[in-house]
Amino acid sequence: MVYTRIIALVLWLAACSEPAARGAQEIPVSLGEGVEAIVTVHSAQGSRLVIWLPSEHGFPSYHANVAAKLAGQGIETWQADLFSAYFLPVQPSSIDAVPPGATAALIEHAIATRKKTVYLLASGRGAVLALRGARQWQQQHPDNPALGGALLLHPNLYVGTPEPGAPADYLRIASATNLPLFVLQPALSPWRWQLAELNRRLSSGGSEVYLKKLPGLRDRFHFRPDATPEELAFAQRLPRVLASALPLLDAHARPRRAVALKANGGDTRGTIKRAVQLRPYRGEPAPPALALPDLDDKAVDLAALRGQVVLVNFWASWCPPCVHEMPSMQRLADRLAGKPFTLLAVNMAEDKATIRRFLDTKVKVDFPILLDSDGAALKRWKVFAFPTSYVIDKNGRIRYALFGSIDWDTPQTIAVFEKLLAE
Repeated sequence: MVYTRIIALVLWLAACSEPAARGAQEIPVSLGEGVEAIVTVHSAQGSRLVIWLPSEHGFPSYHANVAAKLAGQGIETWQADLFSAYFLPVQPSSIDAVPPGATAALIEHAIATRKKTVYLLASGRGAVLALRGARQWQQQHPDNPALGGALLLHPNLYVGTPEPGAPADYLRIASATNLPLFVLQPALSPWRWQLAELNRRLSSGGSEVYLKKLPGLRDRFHFRPDATPEELAFAQRLPRVLASALPLLDAHARPRRAVALKANGGDTRGTIKRAVQLRPYRGEPAPPALALPDLDDKAVDLAALRGQVVLVNFWASWCPPCVHEMPSMQRLADRLAGKPFTLLAVNMAEDKATIRRFLDTKVKVDFPILLDSDGAALKRWKVFAFPTSYVIDKNGRIRYALFGSIDWDTPQTIAVFEKLLAE
């Protein structure tokens, strides 16, 4: 396993160091109001042009490699550094600080090159930049067919990660776009379980949506320093996949429902960032059903644990924060041994062999591992991020919850459990 990881890292570094930007040039593009963006242009002679917008991670070095390969297939590709244009740091909140007019100005400039069709490309939170800007440009040019659609890699269109047990709150732009969209969503992600709702939201504005699930991959697969061999292999194929998606978008370029003019697609709500800590639960206190087999096929039912304090943790072996917190969860279980306390770790849709290999080589724990093979429990418990945890009191009520990893054996956290055990 270690040898495989070393090979993967060497391949990733080699991919990033390829002369991908050969022939690329930087040009200034006016965004209006005296603001100018530096755009890296990977030129091509074809009739298509892709504008790649930054995500909350900016432009990792491997992106230039993908852009160059797209240009090699006859698709001119622009990487637009909008954060630097507005003197913004590379972080999620900067997405909301970039005005939609910036993306609209890029589209206008790209169309002026007389390419036949312009497309947008974005990943993660960068999808917000793409859809808000495209909508503003469409409102200004309602009859211009030059904007062909958008390619979105694991798009994040939530107002923020919902509190555990709460439904997702989508930005209004998710329902106020009519662009043809091609969505790539890695399967090793909590977001894969939200694809049906994402499709419904995007389609409600008039978009034709193509969804492609990517088995065995995690979000950000194309620039992760800890990329697996499978992720590295698909990252090399990514330019071909993106190029093959463009004809699908072209098929729905016209006729198209007019973009909504009254809906506030320019929603100015930004990402809600909360401190990662165990906090009182404010949702419905009665927990959803949780009856699953463990690794030995023994049935475990939360309802049968009435009279105990129960920690329910949703996790996956490919989730680094989950792995980080598991030793402290074991220490918590050891600390509370002999008391009416149970820890249930619900694994998301991994097979037994993968989980056993993980437990044999990565983390040693002896608390029950439950198998949510089809993600049904994850959906019922409204898990939108990994890890997500719930603390249930002796009366079977959810009392505390959080998403994200913490150290479970700190004095403050142990005090929460001691108080519940004393009730």
